[in-house]
Amino acid sequence: MNPRRALRVWQRHIKVYTKLYLSSLTLNFVEPILYLTAMGMGLGVFVKEMGGMPYINYIAPGIVAYSSMFATSGECTYGTFVRMTFQKTFDAILATPVNLNDLVAGEIMWGATKSALYGSVILAAISAMGLVGSPMVIAAIPVLFISGVIFAELAIMYVSIVRGIDWFNYYFTLVITPMFLFSGVFFPLSGLPAWVEKVAFFMPLYHLVNVLRELSQGRWPLGDMLWLLVAALIIAPYPFRMMKRRILTKG
Repeated sequence: MNPRRALRVWQRHIKVYTKLYLSSLTLNFVEPILYLTAMGMGLGVFVKEMGGMPYINYIAPGIVAYSSMFATSGECTYGTFVRMTFQKTFDAILATPVNLNDLVAGEIMWGATKSALYGSVILAAISAMGLVGSPMVIAAIPVLFISGVIFAELAIMYVSIVRGIDWFNYYFTLVITPMFLFSGVFFPLSGLPAWVEKVAFFMPLYHLVNVLRELSQGRWPLGDMLWLLVAALIIAPYPFRMMKRRILTKG
């Protein structure tokens, strides 16, 4: 992989995004705010406190984490598949000096960038609403990028094995939704059977939620940060290998 050529792929995606960012950013901003309003202010009337803080403050970091995960997952599933299959963007890029490893690296970098971008936007919103208790939360931005690498890697691995765009319904229903519901976004997992928390330990969103929640309260969750970094490195080879197999098979 040539980092410079991978960066060119990333720049291509940035250039395209600047033409569409207003509608895309607005749609991805509205849904998390609706969740925060409905759950935080609606359910929060009945659940006064959780984890030693007002319920809306408790779920706000989880909403940031979910938003970043969803932005990356959508981009690196539907977006990557469309560029590869319908728009033939991959074919055009691979006709240049950019090779397949450069292309996959650029896709992962772009997915991670969207994670950091969308997460930061929601983070700024909850900070403006007074739902963050410490300026240390600014340290969450590079963590959002690292977790975005994981979500991008997983999504691209799935893209490499699907044969139709309808298959992404399975990914979002069986992977993204369970992470959303059982990663501590809305409630602590300690109230559920012990095996649920053990399974959640292997979910990147669980650790991202912990990181954001702890940083928002002025604490350093080094264990969860390390988990995300190590997971990103362990998974890293597989999207390259699996996409290579997919492209060669297609060819």
